[in-house]
Amino acid sequence: MAESRLIQGRYRLLDPIGRGGMGEVWRARDESLGRHVAVKCLKPLGPHHDPSFARVLRERFRREARVAAALQHRGVTVVHDFGEADGVLYLVMELLEGHNLGQLLEENREHRLPVAEVLDIADQVTAALAYTHQQSIVHRDLKPANIMRLADGTVKICDFGIARLGHDIGFTSRLTGTGVAMGTPHYMSPEQIAGAEVDQRSDLYSFGCVLYEIATGAPPFDLGDAWAILVGHRDTAPEPPRSHRADLPEYLERIILDLLAKEPEQRPRDARELARRITAGRTAPLYVPTVVAPPHPAAAPRSATSRFPPRPEQPPSREPRLPSWTQGMTTGHKAGGAGWPGTPPDTSAGLTGAWTTRPSTTAPPPAPRAEPPAPAAESATALTARHNTGLNLGRLGRWTEAGEVHRAVAAERERLLGPDHPDTLASRYEVGFSLSRTGRPAEALGEYARVAQARERVLGVGHPDTLAARQEMAYVLGQLGRHLEAHQAYTSVLAARERAMGPDHPDTLRCRHNLAFNLSRLGRLEDSYRMAADVAAARARVLGPAHPDTLVTRYEVAYALGQLGRWPEALHTYQEVAAARARALGPDHPDTLAARYEVGISLGRLGRSAQALELYRSLVADRTRAQGATHPETLRARHGLGVNLGRLGRWEEALAESRDVCAIRERALGPGHPDTLVSRREVAVGLGWLGRWADALTEYRRVAEARERVLGTDHPDTLAARGDEAHCLEQLGHAREAAELYRRVADLRRRRAAEGR
Repeated sequence: MAESRLIQGRYRLLDPIGRGGMGEVWRARDESLGRHVAVKCLKPLGPHHDPSFARVLRERFRREARVAAALQHRGVTVVHDFGEADGVLYLVMELLEGHNLGQLLEENREHRLPVAEVLDIADQVTAALAYTHQQSIVHRDLKPANIMRLADGTVKICDFGIARLGHDIGFTSRLTGTGVAMGTPHYMSPEQIAGAEVDQRSDLYSFGCVLYEIATGAPPFDLGDAWAILVGHRDTAPEPPRSHRADLPEYLERIILDLLAKEPEQRPRDARELARRITAGRTAPLYVPTVVAPPHPAAAPRSATSRFPPRPEQPPSREPRLPSWTQGMTTGHKAGGAGWPGTPPDTSAGLTGAWTTRPSTTAPPPAPRAEPPAPAAESATALTARHNTGLNLGRLGRWTEAGEVHRAVAAERERLLGPDHPDTLASRYEVGFSLSRTGRPAEALGEYARVAQARERVLGVGHPDTLAARQEMAYVLGQLGRHLEAHQAYTSVLAARERAMGPDHPDTLRCRHNLAFNLSRLGRLEDSYRMAADVAAARARVLGPAHPDTLVTRYEVAYALGQLGRWPEALHTYQEVAAARARALGPDHPDTLAARYEVGISLGRLGRSAQALELYRSLVADRTRAQGATHPETLRARHGLGVNLGRLGRWEEALAESRDVCAIRERALGPGHPDTLVSRREVAVGLGWLGRWADALTEYRRVAEARERVLGTDHPDTLAARGDEAHCLEQLGHAREAAELYRRVADLRRRRAAEGR
């Protein structure tokens, strides 16, 4: 089949991406639909199989493939097609960009997966199993190699139905003298080992083995040979996971050990029960059910790197880093950048303690309102758990799912509590936040406006929660490019915060931070720099110089310095931020890596390309290890590496790097994505420097045409691309055509300037 390279006149095999005992997997192109797919080709039958068996097998294959193709769940690999070609059975599936859990474990051999990632994987796999078990489908071969984690964090189970086919065809090995079929011994349930009939609880046992391994780094029975492993599954109690890793939560250890019970009856009944237990363990201690609550003795300061106030994930230190008067205060969120790695917040929690007793100076307190009847405790508890599930999804960057959860919870809270209840409004607030993070700022603005109006009626115009909603309105106005309106909104909120809370309250400083960021978008660079520097100094005084919020603002100071062309100062500030984040957060934390990237930018701007190149090489390696080879930030670092290769005159290497990054971005993001177009322009630059101007012209035109379609004819990026195209024409000796294009670009720029855009 590989020789023909084309299956059924439709699927063109491109390159192999995996091999196993049952066959091989190819990356292929579906010529009919113009998309890339994965094609799994099962090994052909051996000569010992008679024709009648082959007919039975083909019928079984068709039945299993139809079952797999009928599965429709985000946690299950999509099967597009199946068939037989040249005696080989094949399945056509969606092409997944990511790593299976086995590869993830190998890449993180020296760095165990964070508990939050383990729980996220557990959540997603459990949801997929709950769905498939409801369809009366048992996987039978659940193992790390059959669970994929995509670049966006989505987890998918692969190869439903394949294990049964493998058993039928005889691809599984057998233990000498036992007649017991072996799947993958590290993950087989005792009843599977015994050759008994298996049901969904066998999958739960196998998943318990997987969960044990991703939590501790090794499977529960990691013994020397297959027989010893099988005996371990049958007769030996596994060592408690916390004996290998003390930071695992106790509830997670209990869940894993229950999944590994020898008798199916002693395991969770089904995946839905498992999901409930995971959710209860993660979320029950975290919920604060009202907007204004008494201060918790363990309250921790909220981080400005998140736009909503988180609750602490770990017990607080016995030696508080902040003075007692800051306990319970909100520090708010930054204007942009990565989030602080804590347990996701419950934005229904407002200011606590002394700060809530301070009366608003902007409006009299609202008239007393009749309280809605208290809902049944069971309903409130369930909504609490779902609310926190949405927050967890947001913390993991799964904003679309988070928004769906919050929208459903908001509707249910509105039914139970009423539209103006603080908990309902907290959920509505989270809906707005999820919309803003999924590229829907206009819808987010409407959601925030409704929350702000309701909170103003219920709590008053100067209440911190009302101001929080108004501040989010300012943020999404900035996302929409309405920076003047955003500036006015920030200024109004800042004045109210200063009156009610004072100039050094963390919520006030958060608002000033956002205002400084917005000033740069208005072109007021000096004002932006001065305000950011003032906020950084105030945060260092109130929170400490190494506090994440202080470092966030210092990062913005460095950015403003760069915009002002003060690159030596910007470089020094970025280096200090990177070093402080490495100490506080760890060398592989996204915020640390982001600061290191900016150090590379600054080195390049200062002409220190050799140093920038070495920095980017190490950054690419660290990003690949921490986030994967196709993660957008890994590709961003590789782009920087290619740019500096060019600056050093190493254009052949620069061109190869740019082409590779461009191809990956095109597959992952699409041909018209801004990052793809930036890489394509870099390809054109390399071609030009190598004297290949005709090829360069083709690439420059592709960039210009794509930007024109997406951004418009007179957008600055489109005009810049047309300018590149004109320069290329000039180099090719097409002077008249180049001059005409230069004139057209100049006219569009003048018209845009005259219209004040």
